[in-house]
Amino acid sequence: MQKLIECVPNFSEGRDGKIIRQITDAIKSTEGVSLLDVDPGATTNRTVVTFVGSPDAAVEAAFRGIKKAAELIDMQKHKGAHPRMGATDVCPFIPVSNVSWEEAIECANKLGKRVGEALKIPIYLYEKAAKDESRSNLAIIRAGEYEGFAERIKQPEWKPDFGPAKLNEKAGATAIGAREFLVAYNVNLNTKSVRRANSVAFDVREQGRFKTEDGTPSGKKVVDEKGKPVRVPGMLKHVKAIGWFVKEYGIAQVSMNLTNIEETPLHVAFDACV
Repeated sequence: MQKLIECVPNFSEGRDGKIIRQITDAIKSTEGVSLLDVDPGATTNRTVVTFVGSPDAAVEAAFRGIKKAAELIDMQKHKGAHPRMGATDVCPFIPVSNVSWEEAIECANKLGKRVGEALKIPIYLYEKAAKDESRSNLAIIRAGEYEGFAERIKQPEWKPDFGPAKLNEKAGATAIGAREFLVAYNVNLNTKSVRRANSVAFDVREQGRFKTEDGTPSGKKVVDEKGKPVRVPGMLKHVKAIGWFVKEYGIAQVSMNLTNIEETPLHVAFDACV
């Protein structure tokens, strides 16, 4: 039976249609791949691309897309509401039909090695492909975003899984992984305040927020015996969230990624936000 795997690369360009088309054309040029969706966002300045194919075809198509993005996107000039660290910010593989997790993880490793060696982009493996469980969470890998990565990557604990231990100034860094299906779900709020939207996001997301001495967001952070900031867990398991203002709608949103809708379904996430 046919093996089918999904790949959902997120590119840090959501405004220039010509650049987006060149990237998707590179992906479509791969034999055996079907492009399913292209979802650009102007406020986030980010495009989510979805395609499927055999494992080998998906790896090849992803490489072509990442290569083209590295040629066309300059992260030194990038601005957008969505957290990001690279021209291709993240590139996950998701098994669809007759593909095991071992095969999906192998796809992530093959692609990561090739991108790191050929394009000189630092690669971090995440979710089920992570070699170090402490780096399995994408939000932790991406903390500090592109602007903070030049210094962060110098730390021994943040040596990339593939590629140089030095930030690619133009293309940034990329996270490549294997994960379950993910539901991206945004809740509109009756406010324009990003601060309020972030406050809701920090309350609901699993990672929660930093604990402060006075309980306020701007207060002094509480640290543990190792000097690391203490976190107050959020309300919902398997939820990542951030608040932002969407200019096109004139409102703020809580933008969530739900990674296990059996444990945290959409209506529960909605109720938690409102």
